[in-house]
Amino acid sequence: MSSPLDRRLNAYRPDLADRRLQGQVTADRFADGAPASVVMPVADLRPKPDLSSGIDTQLLFGEPVRVFDRQDGWAWVQAEIDGYVGYVPEEHLDQPVTPSHWITVPRTFVYPEAELRKVPLSALSMGSRIRVIGEAETRGTRYFLLQGGGAVIARHCLPLGTAPAEDYVTLAGLYLETPYLWGGRSGFGIDCSGLVQLAAMLAGHSVPRDSDMQANFGQPLERQELKRGDLAFWKGHVAILEDPDTILHANGHTMTVAREPLDAAIERIGWLYGQPTGYRRFL
Repeated sequence: MSSPLDRRLNAYRPDLADRRLQGQVTADRFADGAPASVVMPVADLRPKPDLSSGIDTQLLFGEPVRVFDRQDGWAWVQAEIDGYVGYVPEEHLDQPVTPSHWITVPRTFVYPEAELRKVPLSALSMGSRIRVIGEAETRGTRYFLLQGGGAVIARHCLPLGTAPAEDYVTLAGLYLETPYLWGGRSGFGIDCSGLVQLAAMLAGHSVPRDSDMQANFGQPLERQELKRGDLAFWKGHVAILEDPDTILHANGHTMTVAREPLDAAIERIGWLYGQPTGYRRFL
């Protein structure tokens, strides 16, 4: 008997499933899903339509999803970027928007107009996608004006798909001291695999979301082969090699994104989670 499909990456329930899964799963009906965009700075994606349910991952402002169901204030969606499936409050979505730029600093404010002295409307994380419809300048500071209202500092953005740096490890380093958050995937709070995925995404690489998925991505390595950009794995944890002896990782020990000697991490983690389960290279 074949193994069941991963519910994190395949939209299927007994009553409804993604039409692309027809013939692979049994459901009362199949649907294509309707396009939508995230309109909250950060939208928590949960395995159940229940606020008491833990967060699987997060979606950022402007990211595209496909909506398969709307019921009781919840939307059942699949993220277009990494295929993750789950539930978000329906109010966190709106009609699809074609973004023109994305945020390329860890965090930035959205102002009601091109004036940094105004009270911000919200804040956006690195990786958020925006639609720029104009520009303005106030006292020498250049702003982008956004579709739907608001303005952001122009130097905090780049055209969508333009990498702020080619080296994803450099981008991961911009998250240093960001608070650790289980399921987090933003500049406001992030987990270990979220750090890997977001930094890689900003550098133009597609990487799976969770550490167990990442542990099967790319090519396996031995410790002595490690170089900058490789990944070290423990049970339920992943870290980025800044160099063969130093890691960057979002972790529950410091509760931040931190830099740590690899040997020290192996010793510290070992008593609770055992030795590293492997090393991988995806670039």
